[in-house]
Amino acid sequence: MTEVQNPRSFGDDEVNLVDYWRVIWKRRRWITVLFSTSVIAALVFSIFSPKIYESTATILTPKEGAIGGGLLTTLAASGAAQQLTGLSVPSLTPNRDIFMGVLKSRTIAQNVVEQLKLRDYYKAQNLEDAIKEAQGATEISISREGVISVKVEDKDPKLAAQIANAYMEHLDRLVSQFGTGTAGRQRRFIAEQLEKTQKDLVAAEDNLKRFQEKNRAVSIGAQAQGAIEVAARLKGEIVASEVQLQVMRGFATDFNPEVMRLTGKIGELKRQLAQAQYGAGLDLPAVTNNPGHPQKELFVTPARVPQVGLQLARLTRDVKVQETVYTLLTQQLEQAKIAEAQDTPVVQVLDRAVPAIRKSKPKTTLNMALAGAMSLFFGVFLAFCFEYVEKQRSKQSMVIGQ
Repeated sequence: MTEVQNPRSFGDDEVNLVDYWRVIWKRRRWITVLFSTSVIAALVFSIFSPKIYESTATILTPKEGAIGGGLLTTLAASGAAQQLTGLSVPSLTPNRDIFMGVLKSRTIAQNVVEQLKLRDYYKAQNLEDAIKEAQGATEISISREGVISVKVEDKDPKLAAQIANAYMEHLDRLVSQFGTGTAGRQRRFIAEQLEKTQKDLVAAEDNLKRFQEKNRAVSIGAQAQGAIEVAARLKGEIVASEVQLQVMRGFATDFNPEVMRLTGKIGELKRQLAQAQYGAGLDLPAVTNNPGHPQKELFVTPARVPQVGLQLARLTRDVKVQETVYTLLTQQLEQAKIAEAQDTPVVQVLDRAVPAIRKSKPKTTLNMALAGAMSLFFGVFLAFCFEYVEKQRSKQSMVIGQ
């Protein structure tokens, strides 16, 4: 007779969902006690933990701009822009990266600590510890829209707001100091050059007037006049370019590509000036039907004018040069003044920090939820561990009994 096997005999090691539930239900009281204890402990911890308040100040990042480009605009109007093609001066308006760097710097943190006397508040042994405390309580971030946020957490809501606002104030002060200082130095340098040029122009005009009165010379020939105008234009461009080079060397080294490019341009202008004064004319582009053979610009160089005419030509040239330089520097000075005015202020505060009404930490509900979830997971895990241990002991007892 065939023996019918019990279907469960093959599934002794198999466990279904009902078996899982039976294990949990069997130790439901223990799991419930663990869950309740954890939730209550999290509640008590949250109630008695120091309350932390968060205050946030936000600013708009500045638009990128450029100053120092006024000289290029001026030269373009005078026909000299082609001599300085490719020259660009870095913007002095701080961008978002500079703002973030300044806000995260030790300098601004130290200024905030000293202003609000945070060393005493944090009970720090030295200034460095106080700075680290302040930086640790501060979070600086930037959104995709370009809004920079300064979040400060502290047990005192008023102090948290004061720290966040202090960051804004010192950011404005530092950026204005660095940005306006550079623009101001450029303006003062150009103003000094303009004052010197004005004196040279007056002296050149006086010399020309005295010479004309003495020699009764009023004008010179058309060809000589053309040579004088060319030489004056080149000399004016050289002086204006040298001023621009001097400005650039205030924030760039001699190995800067733009500085090297401008230095080469000045050398080329000087070569053309020497050729205009003593050479046989300037090279013009070759005509289409005769490539490789440049044309010569036809004018009489000052060196070929008779003695009296030569002296008159030189004096006239000096006046033209000073007039050209004076015009360029006057326009550049106006550009520098505008740039200096635009640099202040540069920090646009969107929202000032205000003392928080509700605490940001500890988050009681979140702490209780996390504690409850972790206790349930841990309780169920222990329940299955206990069940496994009991089964092993039961099997050992059966073996010993047999």
